[in-house]
Amino acid sequence: MSLLEADIGILWPALVAGLLVAVSHVPLGQQVLARGIVFIDLAIAQVAGLGVIVASSFGLPITGWGAQAAAGAAALAGALLLTWTERRRPEVQEALIGILFVLASTAQILALASDPHGGDNLKELLAGQILWVSHEQLIRTGIVTAVFAAVWFTSRERIGRIGFYVLFALVVTASVQLVGVYLVFTTLIVPAVATYRAAARHQLGLGYALTFASYLVGIAISVVSDLPTSAVIVWTMAALALILHLTAGRQRARPAAAPFS
Repeated sequence: MSLLEADIGILWPALVAGLLVAVSHVPLGQQVLARGIVFIDLAIAQVAGLGVIVASSFGLPITGWGAQAAAGAAALAGALLLTWTERRRPEVQEALIGILFVLASTAQILALASDPHGGDNLKELLAGQILWVSHEQLIRTGIVTAVFAAVWFTSRERIGRIGFYVLFALVVTASVQLVGVYLVFTTLIVPAVATYRAAARHQLGLGYALTFASYLVGIAISVVSDLPTSAVIVWTMAALALILHLTAGRQRARPAAAPFS
């Protein structure tokens, strides 16, 4: 096997992982921006990460179905809590999301305090290991993404507030274990911010194009420069987003109205 073939064998799963995350997170990001709950992704991602850490403490492999179930249960609990707070205290929802993020993040630190490899585990959870995703992870995330696409593009107006949060929790849970918290948040928010000035009918397409290009170029730069892949993709997406934002249209457009009010 040549060096080029070896590189392609490592890189194509990483690119597929990025595309799977993009399929769900670009449209979700537009809704998050419209609803003014930008940090919900970070909060739910950290809650899902806490579920992974708890599962790991019981001896479950962090890339297996057991950890996936634990992360999903934790994220779902967090999503239902945010559904309740949005109904009862909507005026401080963004602040409550921030509080949940801090509590989940510090709970991870406490849970890993006695683990000699806790720092490495936490770093992997945040930055991810996109170059080392397994075929099983891709299949699992592919199933979740297919379910998301079927619901989102056919029935999103009918799923309601609870349905939105549940769907959000499921895709974030799968994505965090695939690419890490940083890339999950970046893929959710950066395309939405970059395209909000564009015509509404073009925002989703532009967001997808930006995200796909960012993963492709970011992975390529990472291979050539031997720099951490996740961080390179984040900065690549930010740079391309700035260019797109400045050229996407002069007429300021409001984010698409949230259908889950």
